Parts: sequence; C-alpha cells; structure tokens
Amino acid sequence: MVSLLKLANITEEGVRFLSPHDGSPMLLTPEHSISLQNSIGSDIMMQLDDVIVTTSPDKVRMREAMERSVRWLDRCIAAHKKPDTQNLFCIIQGGLDLDMRRECCREMLARDTPGIAIGGLSGGEAKEDFCRVVAACTELLPDLKPRYVMGIGYPEDLIVSVALGADMFDCVWPTRTARFGNAITKHGVLNMKREIYAADFGPIEEGCGCPCCRPIEEEGAMGITRAFVHHNAAKETVAAHLLTLHNVWYQLDLMRRAREAIIEDRFPAFVKEFFGNLYPNKDFPTWAVDALKGVGVDLLET
Repeated sequence: MVSLLKLANITEEGVRFLSPHDGSPMLLTPEHSISLQNSIGSDIMMQLDDVIVTTSPDKVRMREAMERSVRWLDRCIAAHKKPDTQNLFCIIQGGLDLDMRRECCREMLARDTPGIAIGGLSGGEAKEDFCRVVAACTELLPDLKPRYVMGIGYPEDLIVSVALGADMFDCVWPTRTARFGNAITKHGVLNMKREIYAADFGPIEEGCGCPCCRPIEEEGAMGITRAFVHHNAAKETVAAHLLTLHNVWYQLDLMRRAREAIIEDRFPAFVKEFFGNLYPNKDFPTWAVDALKGVGVDLLET
C-alpha cells in the first residue's frame, strides 16, 4: 500500500488500487486480505491497516488512519477463519504522535490479538523519533506477546529496538543491499565492487558461519572469496545471490546472539561489543547513545 499510494484511494470499504501493470482497478478489503492469508496458511497474519508516512504533517489524516486501522482490525478478526492455527497481529498506527500511538495501543490491546505490530515506521523519520515511538509503544505492551516492529532492518536499528523491548523485525534491506554488491559485516557494510577486493582471497567476513564464508573443506560450505564476489558484482547475478545468503545469515545470527545474550543476562555487554565493532573510534550516533541510555545501557561508559 505504501509503495502504491499514488495509485490508491483509501476509503472505509478498503483500498482501491490501479494496477501498476495494466491500470485495471483492484480492491483490497480487510476481509479479502484475511481470506488470502487464510488460504496460504500464514503462521503470522497481518491485519489490513490504513498507513501513511510518519513524516506527514496532516494530523487529521493521521488520526483518521489510526482510528480506521482499529475498525479494520475488528473486521479482520470477524473474517478470520482459523484463529486456532493462524495468528493475527494487530498493527499500531499514529505516526510520530506519542499520545496517538498510546491511544492506538490501548484500543488494539483490548482486541487481545496473539501478537502486536508497531507499524508506519521506516518512512524517513528521524532516528530519534523512531526510537521514541518504539519505546512509547513497548512500554504499554504485554510481556508475553511478541512485539513486531515492521520494516526495520539496519543492524544498529535492530539492536536498539531489542533494547527498547521489541522482538521481531522484517526488512528488504539485507537482500536489496546485496543486489548493489554490499556485504553486511560486524564492522559495517563492505562495497564488494571496490577495486581493493579484486585480489582479496579471504572470505567475505572472517569467522562468519554462512555457507559462503565457511572453508570449502567443510560440508555444505562454498568457500567464496571477496575476489570472486568482486569479479561477479554488477556482471553476474551469482554475486547478488551469494551476498544475499551472507547478509540474511548475518541478520539471523545477530538476532540469535542477541537472544542468547538476553537469556544469559549479559545483553548490555553484548550491545557495547556490537557498537564497539561498528564504531571502533567510539563515534557512536547520538540517537543510539540517547535511546540506549534511556534503558540503562551507557555506550560511553568505559
């Protein structure tokens, strides 16, 4: 809906699109969206919500979207045919208005869905505003239901959001940045198109456990070198495929390590190690320092 807003007309009935392919009219209602998700057997189903970019100055439209999302959730719940086997998540809206976000939280929580999503972010808002919205929402959410921040994917965003109380994320960034020849590593993003990698026969990232980086002697490993990726980047799709494998593995492993750190009660130390690797000169972004300090993690503490 966000990517096709220029082709869409949102009313109480649903969202009317003009097909980007042939211009034919299409209608997506809350009921139809649930029917589609029921039919494919989604483990996690998302309600249809009325979403606009967070940076919109139109407060009246923002409130309309928030209140409509609550009404549409009721319609989604009524249309849901398999509540015992498929989990319907509500989506909290309200833009950057914290009072509106809290109001939406209370309304959504009253519907008692199996999980809760925080939607409408990653729309160009400042990182400080993003953190404030996540913190305001997670403060109100129940401990034993998954909290899902939609559209979030940069590693530092993930770690800060976990510290603020979020559990789940999704983003196209790891695969999209792979298509541009970029590898995600603990020391930052590497542009494999750069000439410095032309004769670099080391792995994409030393110590990485993904199939691309592990030595070829290991079962299921490919032993891919930086030089191989560099040679193919922007020439053959194989480079994008390999970097996609690496990047998705990195993100999943990052979340695995964060989860282990929480269970083992060493999450603050994990966060400091993560940011220390990413910013070896300790020039941490102010938004991350401030957000983490608010939950008791001081990046500047020695």
